[in-house]
Amino acid sequence: MKASQPTPPKWAERLLCWYCRPAILEDLQGDLHEYFERNVKAKGVKRARLIYILDVIKFFRIYTVRKPEFINLLIHWIMLGSYIKTSGRNIVRNKLFSGINIIGLAISMSVGLLVIALVSDFRSYDDFHENKDRIYRVITAHQRQDGPPMNLATSSVLAGKRIKESVTGIEKVTLMRRGFGGDAKVGESVMPLSGIWADEAFFSIFTFPLIQGNPATALKDPYSLVLTETSARKLFGSENALGQSVKFDTINYIVTAVMKDIPRLSHMHFDVLVSFATVDLVKPDMDGGFMSWSNIYSNYTYILLPEHGDAQTVQASINKISTAENKALEDQRIDLNLQSLGEIPFNARLSNPIGLAMNGIALWILGGFAMIIIMSACFNYTNLSIARSLRRSREVGIRKVMGARKMHVLGQFIVEAVIIALLALLLSSGVFMLLRSSFLSMEPKLQTMLSLELSPRLVLQFMLLAITVGLLAGLPPAFFFARINIIKVLKDISSLQVFRHVNIRKALIVVQYTFSLIFITTTIIGYNQYKGLISYDLGFSTENIVNIKLAGGVKGDLLVKELKELPEVTDISRSLMVTSLGNIHGMQVKYKNDSSGVWLNLIDENYLPLHQHKFLAGRNLHAIAEGAEESEVVVNEQLLKRFDIAKRDPLKALGEELLVDTMRLTIVGVVKDFNYGTLESTIEPLIMRYASIQYYGNINLRVKTEDWPATFARINAIWQKLDKVHPMEAKFYSDQIQEAYNQFSVMVKVFGFLAFLAVCIASMGLLGMVVFATETRLKEVSIRKVLGASETKLVYMLSKGFIALLVIAACIALPATYFFFDKVVLVKFMYHPPMRVSELILGFFIVMLLALVMIGSQTLRAARTNPAEVLKNE
Repeated sequence: MKASQPTPPKWAERLLCWYCRPAILEDLQGDLHEYFERNVKAKGVKRARLIYILDVIKFFRIYTVRKPEFINLLIHWIMLGSYIKTSGRNIVRNKLFSGINIIGLAISMSVGLLVIALVSDFRSYDDFHENKDRIYRVITAHQRQDGPPMNLATSSVLAGKRIKESVTGIEKVTLMRRGFGGDAKVGESVMPLSGIWADEAFFSIFTFPLIQGNPATALKDPYSLVLTETSARKLFGSENALGQSVKFDTINYIVTAVMKDIPRLSHMHFDVLVSFATVDLVKPDMDGGFMSWSNIYSNYTYILLPEHGDAQTVQASINKISTAENKALEDQRIDLNLQSLGEIPFNARLSNPIGLAMNGIALWILGGFAMIIIMSACFNYTNLSIARSLRRSREVGIRKVMGARKMHVLGQFIVEAVIIALLALLLSSGVFMLLRSSFLSMEPKLQTMLSLELSPRLVLQFMLLAITVGLLAGLPPAFFFARINIIKVLKDISSLQVFRHVNIRKALIVVQYTFSLIFITTTIIGYNQYKGLISYDLGFSTENIVNIKLAGGVKGDLLVKELKELPEVTDISRSLMVTSLGNIHGMQVKYKNDSSGVWLNLIDENYLPLHQHKFLAGRNLHAIAEGAEESEVVVNEQLLKRFDIAKRDPLKALGEELLVDTMRLTIVGVVKDFNYGTLESTIEPLIMRYASIQYYGNINLRVKTEDWPATFARINAIWQKLDKVHPMEAKFYSDQIQEAYNQFSVMVKVFGFLAFLAVCIASMGLLGMVVFATETRLKEVSIRKVLGASETKLVYMLSKGFIALLVIAACIALPATYFFFDKVVLVKFMYHPPMRVSELILGFFIVMLLALVMIGSQTLRAARTNPAEVLKNE
């Protein structure tokens, strides 16, 4: 076997590589290795290695040693200072273009700041819980054979108990139930409070610090009550609440603990907690079987995983429970899934939430639109920077002649863009403070869900946004100037082409105005659709109807008696619910051998005439005495179609019987279909029954008055006489319908604001381009004017290119907007007014008019310039 060749000491080689300049390292290493091999043959390995070490030390000289890193760092800092000074001079020297860029970036970044603040708030939800990353909620996916799938934040009590008993890998499980509340009475004082039932594991999972009481036992015994700090102060003042008695209805509860108030950024809010052990005692066998697997509408299950616990393993065990329990169900399936605590605030699509939530998709869409606005402002920067290339090319040329490399040119333009973005951040921060209050006021729920307060973390995120925007805006012109050939640039920089025959500046203008037209056209169509939705013919009358929600100790019959005495009240009725607002009540109905779930409203004999429902056949419900047996029902057309009653003939359907609960009710009337839910849903089968007084939740008044404030004052006085604790909730029916579509209204406002920003930014960019184009063509304009060209022809010559770009943008934006509404937005609404071509064209004319004003003002100024002033030095 051939022996291995001897090598120099490794540490000596590393020492040489460490101190030697890279330019001479390879040659010096080669020479030393050559000498080493000769010395090995002549003097032996040991002496050769010693000589190699001495040579490495000997060559440690000034001309071989690389420059220290701190010198390179110092040079970079000196260059950075130079970039900042040069950038400042350029910003001051070019006030118009700098102003356009700073204002455009500031306006666009203000939307970005708002989105960052929104996301920051939602990501901060429930951060005060020490074990947030290990807490999960059990949610339900419910599917009936003949119905749409439902996703619920709730789950059954049985599911929680099965998980607690049989699933391993879980540290704690807590069961909760919504719906506790009412008038809390302490002595003579009465205070309405709401809360939830929770078991003894609640405080071991969630971090809600107690001021008084033991968290391990506070919710253990029946009739135990935990108050928040504010609730305790309202009920007991400065007195010690612990051990005191609080009465709800006829039951006394004992205060076992007082907890600190819940932070705003919490997905659950309550005034009181009641021990879960109380539920069976207060409402035994509620909801048709408290421990039923299908009792999924009011209860919540939360679990706490151990450290390093595996949610997927737990989910697999829960799936086995679902499979086993679903075998007993005939026409439905209930599956359980885990949802992390951090996901809850972003999932508004779950029914029966315990608190408010934001639609995560809507947040992504808003973020996408904000990015479009920011990119539009970045386009402005790129567009104007490249448009000024004739002037900046000289600066770049001198720098390159003086030895500047590509990295130096890149650094100069990127630093300038970042400085402009940071200046824009100062302005956008002020705009953000104005936007914050306006945004929160658009929807009352937002004020309870969000704070949007500045914090050190949020300020840092704002700074990162500004730097990112600066990089996005500065990189394209930086690369543009870093790569250009100096001779070619000085000759004709405007000849730069990208995408083959499309000029980059024209492409950016088309992109900007395409988005601007999409935003403004979307706003116009959305507004008209919103107005159409709230004025849509629902199939009954809502004019001059006021709905009063019953609450607390007010007895409906006494209130009705008092209200009838008012001369302004022409009609009065009672109902379980107010229809067409999105609230739905349902029940099972059977006709012969066919059964199905149908919609329901409980009404009195005055309801249908007051709302002017149209009868296709039959009559109204007759009033029955309190406690008398119910025998009649009024149905809609869809119910006849669903069960194919009398071949869907309203007249022949009269007298047919329906099995409702355990009662046989006779159809005495058929009303024309009307929108029971919102216009997003189809009209479904419906029954309307006469109900006992205890089931009515609303009183409906038809009011005729010339002085609405005075009339409301008299109605409120009657309410206060009957109930001094609860404020009256009275609203116009028309106002309630507007509130039902409030999310659509908010979306229109947001789009309108984005449209305004997009048009402003695009218009500023267009103004800058027109100013530059007219300035660079002044000599051409002067020569043409000397040769006899009229002002009209000169204006046309200067503006026709820009107008053509706007037409191209319209050809892209208008079909895209129509497709967006026709295939995405309006498909969610079963009933809506049709779109009109005029709505599409109106947005185009608005944008075109603004653009023509800017183009015309600048081109007309150029056309009126005195040729002698321009050509006198030629």
